[in-house]
Order: sequence, then C-alpha cells, then structure tokens
Amino acid sequence: MGKPMSKTAIMAHFAKKFDIKKKDAVAFFEELANLAYKEAKNSFTLPGIGKLVLVNRKARLGRNPKTGEQIQIPAKTVVKFRVAKAAKEAVLPKKPIIL
Repeated sequence: MGKPMSKTAIMAHFAKKFDIKKKDAVAFFEELANLAYKEAKNSFTLPGIGKLVLVNRKARLGRNPKTGEQIQIPAKTVVKFRVAKAAKEAVLPKKPIIL
C-alpha cells in the first residue's frame, strides 16, 4: 500500500481540479467539517461516501487488561461513521461468483 494523502495534498488536488485558490479549498473543507459536527446529532450524510451518526451505547461490564479486574463501563453516546454502499463497492474488489 502507498502512503495516505496528507491534508495539504488533498487541498492542492481540489484547488487544481476546480481551478481555485488553496486557501478557498481549505475554507470549504473546514466549513464542511464544521457543518458535519453541528449536524451529527441529526445524522450528517456525505452522498456516495457515508454518514455520521450518534449511537447510544449501553452500560456494560469490562475488564482492566492490566489487572484482569472487572469494571463497570457507563453508558455513553459515541460518534460513528457508516460507510455508504457506493463507497464500499468502489473501493473493495469484487468477489468472484462461485458456482
């Protein structure tokens, strides 16, 4: 596998692709991120990529890995990203059909 694209490389790509200033590309993505954070409680969808959602986790018993002692883990709300079907199909290789 190659190296992942850095934020700078992503911004440069979009600036070149859409013939805009890098500063404008950075501002667009920062505003997109702020909107996603603000709207996550209602779920925020990026069409073709996925969805940010809040999920409530129940309280449960866990173990301290160092001591093996059981501990109570409280209920909490977490942020999850659900990958869209279109993104999975575009990224993952097709499985061969076995007859």
